[in-house]
Amino acid sequence: MSDSLLQVKDLSVAIEEGQILHDVNLTIRPGETHVLMGPNGAGKSTLGNTLMGNPVYHVTGGQIFFDGQDITRETTDKRAKAGMFMSFQNPLEVPGLSLESFIRNSLRQQTGKPVRIMQFKKQLEETMALLNMDPSYADRDLNVGFSGGEKKKAEILQMLMLAPKFAILDETDSGLDVDAVRTVSKGIEEYHKRSDGALLIITHNAKILESLAVDYTHVLVKGSLVTTGGADLVQKINEEGFEQYIEEAAKANE
Repeated sequence: MSDSLLQVKDLSVAIEEGQILHDVNLTIRPGETHVLMGPNGAGKSTLGNTLMGNPVYHVTGGQIFFDGQDITRETTDKRAKAGMFMSFQNPLEVPGLSLESFIRNSLRQQTGKPVRIMQFKKQLEETMALLNMDPSYADRDLNVGFSGGEKKKAEILQMLMLAPKFAILDETDSGLDVDAVRTVSKGIEEYHKRSDGALLIITHNAKILESLAVDYTHVLVKGSLVTTGGADLVQKINEEGFEQYIEEAAKANE
């Protein structure tokens, strides 16, 4: 495990309604970009939420190691402080807390040190410009009244400002137009330029991947990882869909 940033070993996960993930194994090293694809209901978001420590999801077997430490039972805040980050499909609105204050407070919690205001504001302004975000959004309540595209940009902004070791992007491109997808892709490229952090991108849309260097593509079907390949696997899935993998999973369970 010495060269891995994240290692998932035989991970099984359930919610009250029943088992979702079955013996998932995954290794991600610093600087790598992994893509997770699969049909609706396969368990993709469940994996992301479990890695981030969402208490709704219960680990029934296996372990999660991050940066050499067993975090299987750690809380979400401890995982975040260790360098994990997750961008959500549907970011929550938080009235009374500005986007700028949220990011500044998150940085202080992450580092345990006071934030240098002028340096922070300069970096925030430059990063918002990179993402084509109106600077007035920094003073607006977090996600309140934001369009779908602006919410997703705000998530990428948080990722760039916090510079986590490992970021999970859960359908960050969903509901975005072509220009917004390009902007989000640009933000992801910038994340790699700024650090050797790793990414797990959960997506249905290959557009966000066109300008990115993808190292591994994984296909999840009915809670099991059924195949892993390179960037070319994304194109194959776009052309042929998931039917082959669904049928193979069904035969394996017979």
